[in-house]
Amino acid sequence: MELNKRRARIAGVGYYLPDIVLSNRDFERMVDTSDEWIVTRTGIKERRMARDEEASSDLALKAALMAMEDAGITGEDLDIIIVGTVTPDMPFPSTGCLLQDRLGARKASAFDITAACSGFIYGVTLADSMISTSKADYVLVIGVETLTRILDFKDRKTCVLFGDGAGAVVLGPGAEGEGVLGTFMRSDGSLGELLYLPGGGSRRPLTPERLERREQYVKMKGDGLFKYAVKAMVDASKIVLDEAKLKPEDIDFLIPHQANIRIIEGVRKRLSIPNEKVIVNIDRVGNTSAASIPIALGEARDKGIIKRGDTLLMVAFGGGLTWGAILAKY
Repeated sequence: MELNKRRARIAGVGYYLPDIVLSNRDFERMVDTSDEWIVTRTGIKERRMARDEEASSDLALKAALMAMEDAGITGEDLDIIIVGTVTPDMPFPSTGCLLQDRLGARKASAFDITAACSGFIYGVTLADSMISTSKADYVLVIGVETLTRILDFKDRKTCVLFGDGAGAVVLGPGAEGEGVLGTFMRSDGSLGELLYLPGGGSRRPLTPERLERREQYVKMKGDGLFKYAVKAMVDASKIVLDEAKLKPEDIDFLIPHQANIRIIEGVRKRLSIPNEKVIVNIDRVGNTSAASIPIALGEARDKGIIKRGDTLLMVAFGGGLTWGAILAKY
């Protein structure tokens, strides 16, 4: 017997960016690089860095409160809190549980997802499944990162790419024809070492020797990632469009993960989406991993670019490897 399904609707959006700005000129004084080299290869001009006293939960709290105010709910209304992050405050309790307490979400369950840059997509997919089967009414999904804490500022290949920030959405029950229209997520662990953090877990606990080898920092093989990222993001986009019986020309805006301007451009071209329909903020915030898409969504909403009723295609690719897409009528 088929379950009666309902739509999961984006009821509220919020985001937060720390106020410390790291420009490409700052990196010219740290490593062998230049503003031209960074912009040409990535499209990034500046990114944000959390203050020493700011943890991931602090950034997430500000984004969450904005999203909840936008949705017109309080912590008491939340059923589930899902946090996508690779930079939690601590191994446990989860950042989700820390937020559950600070938000006063007394009836909510809370947990973290470690899906790197795809964390927000994974979180919304799980939230949609819970709401559409009436297991929850309101789910808070947050993508948050303090990536500057795990960057090697001697490695020009990685340190110039990433920034800190948080983005959040509240998902609630919606009517037919609105909300989430299609979801997809996938992973390939055989390619995990294209982007990973080797030290600090049970496989390689940090020792003086591993610290000396700088294993506590992000490692990346960028050329390999580019090849997989474009194809995976395009394939995921086509799958959710097919699920909703729509074509690329039917969407109002593409909100891609802000990893690299060349990847964004590659996805745009393969889907034949015009420039004016692509939301891009990588030049100002860099790659904020799981926070990337909700930050871009929130900024575009605040600028009046995205409006209620618009059909949005959100797609991401990240370490794991992980990737996925969401199609939703905002």
